Amino acid sequence: MRGTVIERRLAREVLGGALAASEGADYDIVDSDGGKWEVRCVSKGGVYFCPSYMVGKGRKFEPLGFYQKLSEIQGYLLADIECFPRVPYWSVSGETVRTWWDQAHLGASTKILRKKALWLLEQV
Repeated sequence: MRGTVIERRLAREVLGGALAASEGADYDIVDSDGGKWEVRCVSKGGVYFCPSYMVGKGRKFEPLGFYQKLSEIQGYLLADIECFPRVPYWSVSGETVRTWWDQAHLGASTKILRKKALWLLEQV
């Protein structure tokens, strides 16, 4: 089955769209206007904004790939899974994430701790 429960609910209930055509797509959701969105979960470990292919053992962050990702999507839907079963979410544009990066609010590989993520989201 494609997509997590959170991705399916955000696609249908928030964006009026659908999940990406495949798990391997560079985005998670297509909204009703054709815009592409990434879903990220804010967890105890924080959240990251770089492409998924840059996360994990033996993988490397590349700024150019991050910039390309931001240019291809509308933004991110951030879901706070630590509040389950009530899961608050925020819509953050790719432009806002780029500003956070430019202002050095994101870590070296775009990952930030939960506390910092919630602080940044309060500013949006």
